[in-house]
Amino acid sequence: MAAHDGLLRLEAVVKAYRSGGTRVVAVDGVDLEIGTGEVVGLVGESGSGKTSLARLVVGIADVSAGTITLASRPLGRRRDREQRRAVQIVFQNPEAALNPRRTVRGILAHVLRRLAGLRRGGARERRLGELAASVRLQPRHLDLRPAALSGGLKQRVAIARSFAGAPALVLCDEPTSALDVSVQAAILNLLVELQRTQGASYLFISHDLAVVRYVADRIAVMYLGQLVDVGPAELVFAAPHHPYTEALLSAIPTLDFAAPPRRIRLTGTIPSPADPPSGCRFHTRCPRMLGEVCRTKPPPWQDGGDGHRYRCHIPPGELRTLQRKAAT
Repeated sequence: MAAHDGLLRLEAVVKAYRSGGTRVVAVDGVDLEIGTGEVVGLVGESGSGKTSLARLVVGIADVSAGTITLASRPLGRRRDREQRRAVQIVFQNPEAALNPRRTVRGILAHVLRRLAGLRRGGARERRLGELAASVRLQPRHLDLRPAALSGGLKQRVAIARSFAGAPALVLCDEPTSALDVSVQAAILNLLVELQRTQGASYLFISHDLAVVRYVADRIAVMYLGQLVDVGPAELVFAAPHHPYTEALLSAIPTLDFAAPPRRIRLTGTIPSPADPPSGCRFHTRCPRMLGEVCRTKPPPWQDGGDGHRYRCHIPPGELRTLQRKAAT
């Protein structure tokens, strides 16, 4: 992957909620950077904090601590039009993201007016036509309301809306998981094509590592509010990687029936973010737990080389040997 200029920077970001008098930390000390034109995949199980982190970046929620900057400008919940234009999101469920009372033309015209400053006239109509064409919508779709569209077409409208203001960063929050399998690949290919042609950066959120590997330059793995594994996609997929990443990788389906990979089945559920385990947060489910050190001491960041790092007590050489032996 080529070097990228920094666009988005998260430093020691924390998001805490109050629930019945209990403080729940959904995002705990996250440091992450996304470069201009870069796609970063964020993966983890449900409850790991992925969506909470996305809400902070897009401005739906305020950070409890830490800082978020976009192009070196502070990015808070209150944003001017330029910041709203620059950061957009494609939600998981297009059904809930589109105004059911407006036609596709009305939806796109509204966002062009708000984000691009295009009011009535030829310039807006030309831009509206370009947007529709960029996501493979036909002219006949423009005068339909969302209820008359399939799930795949609704998501195309949602994607067009997010690109209306030429954003610098688009958050894709499980953008294909609510769609039929038959249309998921088409939407993924569309997102990849738009990213390449428009030059936007993506924070691509998913629980599916196989999908993230297809679209991402770098991958960040999240567990119980913390990042545990960050690096170039090809290195995160190669040993050594965090034991949690190892378990996620083992669950990817394969067509190699002659030599299927060993499936690592994690026992138990993710602990509550209201009462996270001491030491390494993954130790209660980790198949490679060392013992007392994992139960009592927070793990350090280990350097896997070439920009890859993971949070674990097991050093890279030893972990690489263990994981390669397990894969054979």
